[in-house]
Amino acid sequence: MLAQSDPARYIVHCTETLPPISAAWDDPAWARADTLTVARFHPRSSDHHPRTQARLLHDGNALAVIFRVEDRYVLARNTDFQSPTHKDSCVELFVKPRADRGYFNFEFNAIGTLLLGYVEKPRGPDGVFGKYTEIPKDLAASIQVHASLKDTILEELPNPTVWTISYRLPLKLFERYTGPLAPLSGQTWRANFYKCADDSSHPHWGHWADIGDRLDFHQPDRFGEIAFE
Repeated sequence: MLAQSDPARYIVHCTETLPPISAAWDDPAWARADTLTVARFHPRSSDHHPRTQARLLHDGNALAVIFRVEDRYVLARNTDFQSPTHKDSCVELFVKPRADRGYFNFEFNAIGTLLLGYVEKPRGPDGVFGKYTEIPKDLAASIQVHASLKDTILEELPNPTVWTISYRLPLKLFERYTGPLAPLSGQTWRANFYKCADDSSHPHWGHWADIGDRLDFHQPDRFGEIAFE
């Protein structure tokens, strides 16, 4: 049973051909995908609540994801794999393919830098993960990524800025840790979608499925559902 009274649920439609990795948000290749909105913001957030949307599609072998953010005060200082992208203007997908396995946290900043782990035991009261495995760089290299913003942003952009991140997650990446997952159609995974910017002058913590009073994205018991057509 889901923890929240009004659980978030999203249908991942199936398509024979996934959108090209560089396809824009309004490209016809994404027309089959439904749109979800990261509409909840934790009370500790500033008054900046950027409109954040996401779309997903699958072809049975991979999951295509695109985020679109109508933002301000944009930062993108981190450029190295596994650097703390959540401190920048960042969108995140946490996804748990199997109930008896851990979950993955895909955390991309606005220029496409990725922090990625596999969490089998989330943080305890002391803030320390019980079991967190960094995904190695060679495996993460199987993820195709396209960011609309390209250059490092050391000084935040105060004016309205729309940016997108598009990426493709091969099923084999998940299966390295979960075991076989195919066929996808008919499965329901647990997931949550986030928008944050810890080091911005206007920090915020947005979430799709409710995270409650605790400011912690690592709450798998509160994830919503993504159902594969």
